Amino acid sequence: MSGMRAISQHELGGPEVLQLVEIDRPTPGIGQILVRVQAAGVNPVDAMNRRSGVLVGAAPFVLGWDVSGTVEAVGTGVTLYQPGDDVFGLLPFPQGHGAYAEYVVAPTRVFVRKPVNLNHIQAAALPLAGLTAWQALVDTAGIGESSRVLITAAAGGVGHLAVQIAKAYGAYVIGLVAPDKVEIVAGLGADEVIDYTTTDFTAFISDVDVVFDLIGHDYPAKALQVLKPGGLLVSTQPQSLTAVTADAVARGIRPAELLVEADRLGMTALAELAGRGALVPTIGATFPLEQAGQAQSHRAATGKVVLTLA
Repeated sequence: MSGMRAISQHELGGPEVLQLVEIDRPTPGIGQILVRVQAAGVNPVDAMNRRSGVLVGAAPFVLGWDVSGTVEAVGTGVTLYQPGDDVFGLLPFPQGHGAYAEYVVAPTRVFVRKPVNLNHIQAAALPLAGLTAWQALVDTAGIGESSRVLITAAAGGVGHLAVQIAKAYGAYVIGLVAPDKVEIVAGLGADEVIDYTTTDFTAFISDVDVVFDLIGHDYPAKALQVLKPGGLLVSTQPQSLTAVTADAVARGIRPAELLVEADRLGMTALAELAGRGALVPTIGATFPLEQAGQAQSHRAATGKVVLTLA
């Protein structure tokens, strides 16, 4: 069996536990494809599991879920792809980690074809963050042209994609950002952009249909003040959401905790939006595979961090 380079860890801890190793290259089984990884997205959940293993269990393991690459081989029964096809997708979350490697094997249908107008770095930035936004706004909230949507951390990895997705579906979008991100988020199409460091948004906004909260802390409580009865508060921060659940229900507002799932329907939608230029990921920084520790420690001011393997 041929080998491949990967970033593995044999203990939990800081970035220093990540080691470049040589391991066996996987072989695709029934309904699987082998993908030569060109780029792998880096997400906060990667560092969280490096420290705790909370979603992936005991070390050793290879982290990473976002993949863009080229099909190297297909398993029995696979008809969607053939060697040479460029694909991208989210490895089955959370058990299917392993993107920090030269090759990955995964079920065929977690992948879709990479739009030709995206390079592999851009495509690798989309799956986890893009699906989080799509599943929150489209799948869960069912946004449309009559929707008023508030997005916190609107310039971040998930937030900057959420703004574009919401606009693509016709929503009126309000973004909360730091002062140096106002023009960036306005450029993404947000109808209103609020500097949260100088403005109490609860004093200026009302009758919001959906709040997509990516920050936690006191933001879910503030969101209840601007949501209309029958509105929806979707959060990726479960502890902060739990604290306001009873109050939300009493106000006639639905609280919804979101944990992203591998989703071919969502990936198809993201690919379609990206293919027509309605969804463009911002790349905050790139690092080679062997600098995975630095990549996880880097805090991009805007957009996503990506590992490159090509």
